[in-house]
Amino acid sequence: MSKKIYVGNLPFSATEDEVRQLFSEFGGVESVKLITDRDTGQPRGFGFVEMEDAAADAAIQGLDQHSMGGRNLKVNEARPRREGGGGGGGGGGRRW
Repeated sequence: MSKKIYVGNLPFSATEDEVRQLFSEFGGVESVKLITDRDTGQPRGFGFVEMEDAAADAAIQGLDQHSMGGRNLKVNEARPRREGGGGGGGGGGRRW
């Protein structure tokens, strides 16, 4: 089985190949997806890596707080997306 890993605080200059190479030190990388801004196409500074379970666990342990491009990565198991996407609002707050 494979596990999806969240990788945050990436340098904006990071490429999918660089992230793949970094994570491949811990085992086979199935996929790498760096997230970009929908409107501008600019990197958002985070992404996801998919690896086999044991390799993913080792990568999380080995790479959390690892320095890349002068930034300490935040690496942990990705949580499933919440239904309904972003947005929100509703009740409370200021009344106009």
